[in-house]
Amino acid sequence: MSELLGVAVLGAGHMGADHVRRLDRVVSGARVAAVADPDADRAKEAVAGMNGVAVHTTAQAALDAPGVEAVLIASPGEAHEEALLAAFARGLPVLCEKPMVPDSAGALRVVEAEARGGRRLAQIGFMRRYDTEYRQLKSLLDGGRLGRPLMLHCVHRNVSSPPHFTSAMLVTSSVSHEIDAARWLLGQELTAVSVLRPRPSAGAPTGLLDPQFVLFETERGALVDVEIFVNCGFGYEVRCEAVCESGSARIGEAHGMLVTAAGAAREEVPQDYLVRFADAYDRQVQAWVDATRRGRVTGPDAWDGYAASVAAEAGARSLETGTRTPVVLAPRPALYDRS
Repeated sequence: MSELLGVAVLGAGHMGADHVRRLDRVVSGARVAAVADPDADRAKEAVAGMNGVAVHTTAQAALDAPGVEAVLIASPGEAHEEALLAAFARGLPVLCEKPMVPDSAGALRVVEAEARGGRRLAQIGFMRRYDTEYRQLKSLLDGGRLGRPLMLHCVHRNVSSPPHFTSAMLVTSSVSHEIDAARWLLGQELTAVSVLRPRPSAGAPTGLLDPQFVLFETERGALVDVEIFVNCGFGYEVRCEAVCESGSARIGEAHGMLVTAAGAAREEVPQDYLVRFADAYDRQVQAWVDATRRGRVTGPDAWDGYAASVAAEAGARSLETGTRTPVVLAPRPALYDRS
């Protein structure tokens, strides 16, 4: 491996461009070796001012570019399966943004392909596991001081949704973070999901069922509820409260900068996830680079990506049918055994 880990970044949109910046200016031990995006001008803009970066319009070309030793996938979710399988075929370690693969069948194909190879190559980008507050809550729950967790109450609000956003994507795209966080915090698989629909907000685009209330059941009887509201209009908010037998703990209440001017005080509210979780993204990518340089793969694995896709897909069915929907997982390959 070279002195600096050569990374191919697939996707140069909002998320991909931010990862290019992060690898170039924040993370140590890595460099951007190649960038791929169907929009060549967008890819060139993402690497403007950087030297020695190959720009391509296809993922395959970027993976085969000189100096590429690892891959960061930040392209749209529907392109992830092909990119992951191509990286596996080349033996390249991967950090893949969520969703790993939007549909559960494709996610299972990724799990099976990695398992056939006999070694982990993929880390999935559930960055909340790297957020300071989420890590504190995880440590508290694992320590058992508050007794068994009984419920998680979650809030996930965005200022506005992208033009292409559908009602199902409130669960499959946005709530996928809560799905992984719940599995990780509780150490339990989700077994069923029910999605309830209050009347849509006047701020939601026509036809978009926003907000929604999502209720998950777990294998050991805990409940997880999520308020997902992607057109709240006022800020990006993520909160989680764990209610346990002997107490509760809440995160996401940290106060931002307080501005006092013109006879009034105003607290600033983050406007998107790249602001609220900036430190978590930095720690996630740094941890991935450090592990990859040591020949290891850590963090959320492909099974976590698959489990999230199955639960999200079940949530989309519940939204459509209005009924409680089971979350049914395939047998877990030995590669992902946590015993």
